[in-house]
Amino acid sequence: MLKFSGTTLVAGMLGVLAGLSAAVSAASAKAAPTSIEPSKIEDGRIDRWDPAMDAIVPKDWKIEKLAEGFGWAEGPIWVKSGGYLLFTDVPGNKMWKWSEKGGLEKFLDPSGAVAPDPAIWREAGANGLTIDGPDSILMADTGNRGIQRLDLKTKKKTPVAMAFEGKKFSSPNDVTKMKNGVLFFTDPPYGFKKFDDAPEKEIAFNGVYRAGADGKVTVIEKELTRPNGVALSPDERTLYVGQSEGTKAIINAYTLDKDGNVTAKKLFHDATDLVSDNAPGAPDGLTVAADGTVFTSAPGGVLVLSKDGKRLGRIWDGKQTANCKFGDDGKTLYLTSSNMLARIRLNIKGQGF
Repeated sequence: MLKFSGTTLVAGMLGVLAGLSAAVSAASAKAAPTSIEPSKIEDGRIDRWDPAMDAIVPKDWKIEKLAEGFGWAEGPIWVKSGGYLLFTDVPGNKMWKWSEKGGLEKFLDPSGAVAPDPAIWREAGANGLTIDGPDSILMADTGNRGIQRLDLKTKKKTPVAMAFEGKKFSSPNDVTKMKNGVLFFTDPPYGFKKFDDAPEKEIAFNGVYRAGADGKVTVIEKELTRPNGVALSPDERTLYVGQSEGTKAIINAYTLDKDGNVTAKKLFHDATDLVSDNAPGAPDGLTVAADGTVFTSAPGGVLVLSKDGKRLGRIWDGKQTANCKFGDDGKTLYLTSSNMLARIRLNIKGQGF
Protein backbone atom coordinates (compact mmCIF):
# COMPACT_ATOMS: atom_id res chain seq x y z
CA MET A 1 0.00 0.00 0.00
CA LEU A 2 1.13 3.55 -0.72
CA LYS A 3 -0.52 6.91 -1.19
CA PHE A 4 1.40 10.00 -2.26
CA SER A 5 2.04 12.64 -4.87
CA GLY A 6 5.52 13.22 -6.19
CA THR A 7 6.79 16.58 -5.00
CA THR A 8 5.23 16.31 -1.57
CA LEU A 9 6.88 12.93 -1.07
CA VAL A 10 10.27 14.37 -1.83
CA ALA A 11 9.60 17.08 0.75
CA GLY A 12 8.66 14.61 3.45
CA MET A 13 7.32 11.17 2.66
CA LEU A 14 6.52 9.97 6.14
CA GLY A 15 4.43 12.97 7.12
CA VAL A 16 2.57 12.97 3.82
CA LEU A 17 1.78 9.27 4.05
CA ALA A 18 0.54 9.53 7.61
CA GLY A 19 -1.64 12.52 6.77
CA LEU A 20 -3.13 10.92 3.67
CA SER A 21 -3.81 7.69 5.53
CA ALA A 22 -5.60 9.53 8.32
CA ALA A 23 -7.65 11.58 5.87
CA VAL A 24 -8.72 8.57 3.81
CA SER A 25 -9.51 6.53 6.92
CA ALA A 26 -11.54 9.37 8.41
CA ALA A 27 -13.54 9.72 5.20
CA SER A 28 -14.10 5.98 5.14
CA ALA A 29 -15.41 6.01 8.71
CA LYS A 30 -18.23 8.37 7.75
CA ALA A 31 -19.83 5.98 5.28
CA ALA A 32 -19.82 2.20 5.19
CA PRO A 33 -18.56 0.58 1.98
CA THR A 34 -21.36 0.07 -0.49
CA SER A 35 -21.95 -1.78 -3.73
CA ILE A 36 -23.36 0.35 -6.51
CA GLU A 37 -24.93 -0.34 -9.88
CA PRO A 38 -21.99 -0.46 -12.31
CA SER A 39 -21.67 3.09 -13.58
CA LYS A 40 -19.33 4.67 -16.09
CA ILE A 41 -16.61 6.89 -14.64
CA GLU A 42 -16.91 9.99 -16.76
CA ASP A 43 -13.47 11.38 -16.01
CA GLY A 44 -11.72 8.12 -16.87
CA ARG A 45 -8.97 8.42 -19.47
CA ILE A 46 -6.83 6.24 -21.70
CA ASP A 47 -3.41 7.54 -22.69
CA ARG A 48 -2.26 5.92 -25.93
CA TRP A 49 1.47 6.51 -26.32
CA ASP A 50 2.18 3.62 -28.68
CA PRO A 51 0.08 2.04 -31.48
CA ALA A 52 0.25 -1.28 -29.59
CA MET A 53 -2.12 0.20 -27.00
CA ASP A 54 -4.94 0.06 -29.57
CA ALA A 55 -4.77 -3.73 -29.58
CA ILE A 56 -5.03 -3.80 -25.78
CA VAL A 57 -7.75 -1.26 -24.98
CA PRO A 58 -10.81 -1.22 -27.29
CA LYS A 59 -11.93 2.00 -28.93
CA ASP A 60 -15.32 1.80 -27.20
CA TRP A 61 -13.78 1.36 -23.72
CA LYS A 62 -15.42 2.41 -20.50
CA ILE A 63 -14.27 2.25 -16.89
CA GLU A 64 -17.01 1.35 -14.41
CA LYS A 65 -17.23 1.96 -10.67
CA LEU A 66 -18.53 -1.10 -8.78
CA ALA A 67 -18.19 -0.22 -5.08
CA GLU A 68 -16.88 2.58 -2.89
CA GLY A 69 -16.34 3.75 0.67
CA PHE A 70 -13.15 1.85 1.58
CA GLY A 71 -10.24 3.22 3.58
CA TRP A 72 -7.74 2.05 0.94
CA ALA A 73 -8.74 -0.77 -1.44
CA GLU A 74 -5.98 -3.26 -2.29
CA GLY A 75 -5.02 -6.80 -3.27
CA PRO A 76 -7.69 -7.84 -5.81
CA ILE A 77 -7.69 -11.51 -6.86
CA TRP A 78 -10.18 -13.46 -8.97
CA VAL A 79 -11.36 -16.77 -7.50
CA LYS A 80 -12.25 -18.82 -10.58
CA SER A 81 -13.70 -21.71 -8.60
CA GLY A 82 -16.31 -19.40 -7.10
CA GLY A 83 -16.68 -16.76 -9.81
CA TYR A 84 -15.98 -13.81 -7.53
CA LEU A 85 -13.37 -11.19 -6.68
CA LEU A 86 -11.69 -10.84 -3.30
CA PHE A 87 -9.89 -7.65 -2.26
CA THR A 88 -8.77 -5.97 0.92
CA ASP A 89 -9.21 -2.69 2.77
CA VAL A 90 -5.88 -2.41 4.56
CA PRO A 91 -6.59 0.36 7.11
CA GLY A 92 -10.15 -0.94 7.45
CA ASN A 93 -8.76 -4.39 8.38
CA LYS A 94 -11.33 -6.23 6.26
CA MET A 95 -11.45 -8.48 3.21
CA TRP A 96 -14.31 -7.98 0.77
CA LYS A 97 -16.00 -10.15 -1.84
CA TRP A 98 -17.60 -8.82 -5.02
CA SER A 99 -19.52 -10.64 -7.74
CA GLU A 100 -21.85 -9.61 -10.53
CA LYS A 101 -24.69 -11.53 -8.90
CA GLY A 102 -24.11 -10.83 -5.22
CA GLY A 103 -22.54 -7.39 -5.33
CA LEU A 104 -20.39 -6.42 -2.34
CA GLU A 105 -20.18 -8.69 0.69
CA LYS A 106 -17.91 -8.65 3.74
CA PHE A 107 -15.73 -11.76 3.58
CA LEU A 108 -13.26 -11.58 6.50
CA ASP A 109 -13.29 -9.27 9.53
CA PRO A 110 -10.65 -8.71 10.75
CA SER A 111 -8.53 -9.63 7.77
CA GLY A 112 -5.29 -9.02 9.67
CA ALA A 113 -4.45 -8.46 13.32
CA VAL A 114 -7.10 -8.77 16.02
CA ALA A 115 -7.26 -5.62 18.18
CA PRO A 116 -4.03 -4.03 16.86
CA ASP A 117 -2.38 -1.40 19.06
CA PRO A 118 -3.16 2.00 17.46
CA ALA A 119 0.05 3.39 18.93
CA ILE A 120 2.03 0.96 16.76
CA TRP A 121 -0.05 0.26 13.69
CA ARG A 122 -0.90 2.64 10.88
CA GLU A 123 -2.75 -0.16 9.10
CA ALA A 124 -3.08 -3.74 10.32
CA GLY A 125 -5.29 -5.47 7.75
CA ALA A 126 -4.31 -7.95 5.06
CA ASN A 127 -2.89 -6.47 1.87
CA GLY A 128 -1.88 -8.38 -1.29
CA LEU A 129 -3.49 -11.73 -2.18
CA THR A 130 -2.69 -14.55 -4.59
CA ILE A 131 -4.38 -17.82 -5.50
CA ASP A 132 -3.01 -20.88 -3.73
CA GLY A 133 -5.48 -23.53 -4.96
CA PRO A 134 -9.17 -23.89 -5.82
CA ASP A 135 -10.18 -23.46 -2.16
CA SER A 136 -7.40 -21.34 -0.67
CA ILE A 137 -5.46 -18.12 -1.16
CA LEU A 138 -2.21 -16.72 0.19
CA MET A 139 -2.30 -13.36 1.89
CA ALA A 140 0.26 -10.78 2.90
CA ASP A 141 -1.03 -10.46 6.46
CA THR A 142 0.36 -7.05 7.33
CA GLY A 143 -0.93 -6.86 10.90
CA ASN A 144 0.23 -10.38 11.79
CA ARG A 145 3.59 -9.75 10.12
CA GLY A 146 3.70 -12.74 7.81
CA ILE A 147 2.40 -14.70 4.84
CA GLN A 148 -0.59 -16.87 5.67
CA ARG A 149 -2.77 -19.36 3.83
CA LEU A 150 -6.51 -18.74 4.08
CA ASP A 151 -9.01 -21.56 3.58
CA LEU A 152 -11.86 -19.98 1.62
CA LYS A 153 -14.47 -22.31 3.11
CA THR A 154 -13.51 -22.35 6.79
CA LYS A 155 -11.66 -18.98 6.71
CA LYS A 156 -8.98 -20.54 8.86
CA LYS A 157 -5.46 -19.11 8.56
CA THR A 158 -2.32 -21.25 8.43
CA PRO A 159 1.11 -19.57 8.81
CA VAL A 160 3.39 -20.05 5.80
CA ALA A 161 6.29 -17.60 6.33
CA MET A 162 6.43 -15.59 9.54
CA ALA A 163 10.12 -14.80 10.16
CA PHE A 164 13.56 -14.46 8.59
CA GLU A 165 16.57 -15.71 10.54
CA GLY A 166 14.52 -15.63 13.72
CA LYS A 167 13.33 -12.04 13.24
CA LYS A 168 9.76 -10.97 12.59
CA PHE A 169 8.91 -9.37 9.27
CA SER A 170 7.74 -5.74 9.39
CA SER A 171 4.47 -5.62 7.43
CA PRO A 172 4.34 -7.94 4.39
CA ASN A 173 2.72 -6.18 1.46
CA ASP A 174 2.29 -8.48 -1.55
CA VAL A 175 2.82 -12.13 -2.49
CA THR A 176 2.88 -14.32 -5.60
CA LYS A 177 3.34 -18.06 -6.17
CA MET A 178 5.02 -20.29 -8.74
CA LYS A 179 3.37 -23.52 -9.83
CA ASN A 180 6.07 -25.48 -7.98
CA GLY A 181 5.05 -23.87 -4.69
CA VAL A 182 7.83 -21.28 -4.39
CA LEU A 183 6.59 -17.93 -3.04
CA PHE A 184 7.92 -14.40 -3.44
CA PHE A 185 6.82 -11.54 -1.21
CA THR A 186 7.78 -8.00 -0.17
CA ASP A 187 8.16 -6.53 3.30
CA PRO A 188 8.13 -2.71 3.44
CA PRO A 189 7.38 -0.87 6.73
CA TYR A 190 4.06 0.69 5.69
CA GLY A 191 2.05 -1.02 8.44
CA PHE A 192 3.94 0.76 11.20
CA LYS A 193 3.02 4.30 12.21
CA LYS A 194 6.71 5.19 12.41
CA PHE A 195 7.73 3.28 9.28
CA ASP A 196 11.49 2.55 9.37
CA ASP A 197 11.78 4.23 12.76
CA ALA A 198 9.29 1.93 14.44
CA PRO A 199 10.89 0.30 17.49
CA GLU A 200 9.00 -2.88 16.58
CA LYS A 201 10.90 -3.20 13.29
CA GLU A 202 13.31 -6.14 13.72
CA ILE A 203 14.88 -6.39 10.24
CA ALA A 204 17.09 -3.47 9.24
CA PHE A 205 16.32 -3.57 5.50
CA ASN A 206 13.04 -3.71 3.57
CA GLY A 207 13.37 -6.96 1.71
CA VAL A 208 12.05 -9.06 -1.13
CA TYR A 209 11.93 -12.71 -0.07
CA ARG A 210 11.71 -16.19 -1.53
CA ALA A 211 9.99 -18.96 0.44
CA GLY A 212 10.71 -22.44 -0.91
CA ALA A 213 8.21 -25.27 -0.98
CA ASP A 214 10.19 -26.65 1.98
CA GLY A 215 9.38 -23.52 3.97
CA LYS A 216 12.91 -22.09 3.94
CA VAL A 217 12.93 -18.30 3.61
CA THR A 218 15.77 -16.45 1.90
CA VAL A 219 16.18 -12.79 0.99
CA ILE A 220 16.66 -12.00 -2.71
CA GLU A 221 16.76 -8.19 -2.53
CA LYS A 222 17.87 -5.79 0.22
CA GLU A 223 18.53 -2.63 -1.78
CA LEU A 224 15.00 -1.44 -2.59
CA THR A 225 13.87 1.14 -0.04
CA ARG A 226 10.14 0.54 -0.61
CA PRO A 227 9.53 -2.84 -2.31
CA ASN A 228 5.84 -3.29 -3.00
CA GLY A 229 3.98 -5.26 -5.70
CA VAL A 230 5.16 -8.61 -7.09
CA ALA A 231 4.10 -10.63 -10.15
CA LEU A 232 5.43 -13.43 -12.36
CA SER A 233 5.78 -13.64 -16.13
CA PRO A 234 3.70 -16.34 -17.92
CA ASP A 235 6.71 -18.69 -18.17
CA GLU A 236 7.64 -18.01 -14.52
CA ARG A 237 11.19 -17.11 -15.51
CA THR A 238 10.83 -13.43 -14.53
CA LEU A 239 9.75 -11.90 -11.23
CA TYR A 240 8.64 -8.27 -11.38
CA VAL A 241 8.92 -6.11 -8.26
CA GLY A 242 7.65 -2.53 -8.05
CA GLN A 243 9.16 0.11 -5.80
CA SER A 244 6.85 2.77 -4.35
CA GLU A 245 9.44 5.48 -4.00
CA GLY A 246 8.76 8.91 -5.47
CA THR A 247 12.38 9.70 -6.21
CA LYS A 248 13.04 6.25 -7.70
CA ALA A 249 9.71 4.91 -8.98
CA ILE A 250 10.97 1.76 -10.66
CA ILE A 251 10.09 -1.82 -11.52
CA ASN A 252 12.86 -4.41 -11.39
CA ALA A 253 12.90 -7.72 -13.26
CA TYR A 254 14.59 -10.74 -11.65
CA THR A 255 15.55 -13.69 -13.84
CA LEU A 256 14.58 -17.03 -12.28
CA ASP A 257 15.65 -20.60 -12.95
CA LYS A 258 13.08 -23.39 -13.01
CA ASP A 259 13.33 -23.75 -9.21
CA GLY A 260 12.67 -20.08 -8.58
CA ASN A 261 16.24 -19.10 -7.75
CA VAL A 262 17.30 -15.62 -8.85
CA THR A 263 20.12 -15.69 -11.39
CA ALA A 264 20.15 -12.04 -12.48
CA LYS A 265 18.32 -8.75 -12.09
CA LYS A 266 17.82 -5.61 -14.15
CA LEU A 267 15.82 -2.42 -14.26
CA PHE A 268 12.64 -3.20 -16.20
CA HIS A 269 11.06 0.25 -16.23
CA ASP A 270 11.61 3.64 -14.63
CA ALA A 271 8.45 5.72 -14.09
CA THR A 272 10.08 8.45 -12.02
CA ASP A 273 9.56 11.02 -14.78
CA LEU A 274 5.79 10.58 -14.42
CA VAL A 275 5.74 11.51 -10.73
CA SER A 276 3.96 14.81 -10.12
CA ASP A 277 1.18 16.34 -8.04
CA ASN A 278 -1.06 15.97 -11.10
CA ALA A 279 -0.31 12.25 -11.42
CA PRO A 280 -0.75 10.66 -7.97
CA GLY A 281 0.54 7.17 -7.36
CA ALA A 282 3.65 5.04 -7.72
CA PRO A 283 4.60 1.51 -8.79
CA ASP A 284 2.55 -0.58 -6.38
CA GLY A 285 0.50 -3.66 -7.27
CA LEU A 286 0.98 -5.18 -10.71
CA THR A 287 -0.19 -8.06 -12.88
CA VAL A 288 1.00 -9.68 -16.11
CA ALA A 289 -1.27 -10.68 -19.00
CA ALA A 290 -1.02 -14.02 -20.79
CA ASP A 291 0.98 -12.41 -23.63
CA GLY A 292 3.48 -10.86 -21.21
CA THR A 293 2.07 -7.32 -21.14
CA VAL A 294 2.63 -5.78 -17.72
CA PHE A 295 -0.03 -3.68 -15.98
CA THR A 296 1.28 -1.76 -12.97
CA SER A 297 -0.11 0.94 -10.76
CA ALA A 298 2.00 4.04 -11.35
CA PRO A 299 1.84 7.83 -11.27
CA GLY A 300 -1.43 8.79 -12.96
CA GLY A 301 -3.11 5.37 -13.01
CA VAL A 302 -2.21 1.95 -14.41
CA LEU A 303 0.83 1.96 -16.65
CA VAL A 304 0.77 -0.54 -19.54
CA LEU A 305 4.18 -1.90 -20.54
CA SER A 306 5.30 -4.34 -23.21
CA LYS A 307 7.11 -7.49 -22.12
CA ASP A 308 10.30 -5.65 -23.04
CA GLY A 309 9.48 -2.76 -20.71
CA LYS A 310 8.36 -0.30 -23.39
CA ARG A 311 5.79 2.25 -22.24
CA LEU A 312 2.59 1.74 -24.25
CA GLY A 313 -0.04 3.74 -22.43
CA ARG A 314 -1.92 4.39 -19.20
CA ILE A 315 -5.38 3.72 -17.76
CA TRP A 316 -6.79 6.37 -15.41
CA ASP A 317 -10.02 5.78 -13.48
CA GLY A 318 -10.03 9.16 -11.74
CA LYS A 319 -8.35 8.03 -8.51
CA GLN A 320 -4.95 6.78 -7.38
CA THR A 321 -4.73 3.09 -8.24
CA ALA A 322 -3.18 0.69 -5.74
CA ASN A 323 -3.49 -2.60 -7.61
CA CYS A 324 -5.08 -4.46 -10.52
CA LYS A 325 -5.88 -8.05 -11.51
CA PHE A 326 -7.72 -9.85 -14.33
CA GLY A 327 -11.03 -11.60 -13.72
CA ASP A 328 -14.29 -12.88 -15.23
CA ASP A 329 -13.38 -14.58 -18.52
CA GLY A 330 -9.88 -13.12 -18.27
CA LYS A 331 -10.52 -9.92 -20.21
CA THR A 332 -11.79 -7.77 -17.34
CA LEU A 333 -9.16 -5.79 -15.45
CA TYR A 334 -10.30 -4.99 -11.91
CA LEU A 335 -8.82 -1.88 -10.29
CA THR A 336 -8.59 -1.10 -6.58
CA SER A 337 -8.20 2.67 -6.52
CA SER A 338 -8.16 4.72 -3.33
CA ASN A 339 -11.63 4.17 -1.81
CA MET A 340 -13.25 2.33 -4.73
CA LEU A 341 -13.37 -0.82 -6.85
CA ALA A 342 -13.58 -0.35 -10.63
CA ARG A 343 -13.20 -2.39 -13.84
CA ILE A 344 -12.44 -2.08 -17.55
CA ARG A 345 -12.86 -4.62 -20.38
CA LEU A 346 -9.76 -5.20 -22.49
CA ASN A 347 -8.88 -7.07 -25.67
CA ILE A 348 -6.26 -9.29 -24.03
CA LYS A 349 -6.51 -11.91 -21.28
CA GLY A 350 -4.83 -12.43 -17.97
CA GLN A 351 -2.95 -15.61 -17.13
CA GLY A 352 -4.84 -18.79 -16.30
CA PHE A 353 -8.06 -18.04 -18.17
